[in-house]
Amino acid sequence: MARAQGARAQMALAFETTYGTPPVGGFTKMPFASTSLGAEQPLQESELLGYGRDPLAPVKDAVTADGDVVVPMDAEALGFWLKAGFGDPVTTGTEAPYTHAFQSGAWTLPSMSIETAMPEIPRYAMYSGVMLDQLNWQMQRSGLLTATAQLVAQGEAVAAASVAGTPAPLTLKRFGHFNGAVTRNGAPLGNVVSASISYANNLDRIETIRSDGRIDGADPTVAALTGSIEVRFADQTLVTQAINGEACELEFAYTLPSGESFTFTAHAVYLPRPRIEISGPQGIQASFDWQAAQDSLLGRMCSATLINDMESY
Repeated sequence: MARAQGARAQMALAFETTYGTPPVGGFTKMPFASTSLGAEQPLQESELLGYGRDPLAPVKDAVTADGDVVVPMDAEALGFWLKAGFGDPVTTGTEAPYTHAFQSGAWTLPSMSIETAMPEIPRYAMYSGVMLDQLNWQMQRSGLLTATAQLVAQGEAVAAASVAGTPAPLTLKRFGHFNGAVTRNGAPLGNVVSASISYANNLDRIETIRSDGRIDGADPTVAALTGSIEVRFADQTLVTQAINGEACELEFAYTLPSGESFTFTAHAVYLPRPRIEISGPQGIQASFDWQAAQDSLLGRMCSATLINDMESY
């Protein structure tokens, strides 16, 4: 008897033309480390009296379809998640490498269909109307570099055969922590121990009355870009900025020796005044939980640039 194993699981993704309707083809095989994407439908226990001490049968509640996907920070696959979070990029270049420029502030975002496959059961779950609610990752000295995409879906359809067909594979080119760099106002920011970045679309689920219990959609509201920087306390630059209430530009970048790169820029970052503690004889560190806002000159909060061999997304 075959048993489900995560090692055999697969994921395929395609963007939808119509929200909630999986496309006929055009799926791409996506690399992922883990996923909690799924649909659940809780039960409401009966509140009725007069039928003895044993309760009556429960009633089904509305369907909720959402979850996380942990994905590698990859030079090609990352573009799909950036498109889901920011909308279509502006792509330049007549031949490889191509430059894909994403910007925050789009009023509408694309929806996706994502199929997770367990071939040995077989179980193929197609999630339609999937939208990206949040994308976050961390920078540090070592370890595997991954990002977490928090998703909201309209619903789930389970079949015994794949609807995605044979998805097109990608060439895996992962960024590593040692490929990363942090700059402030164009100059390298020294003494950075770790950093975290979190971009949120803050999706508003449209929970209308439907016979299938699904949502009608998910609208992006006011976006948020937050994070933290842990630094070895070596000078007063960041503390002075925080005290003065000034903004700076922070850039988080990765570059591979083969030429692929990813650059994420928060154009107007504000820092809180931190507590500087002396906890022992070791080096003193300071943590800044920063927030980004719209830059008055550029008219946007952040930009992301991905350079790779993909012609389009």
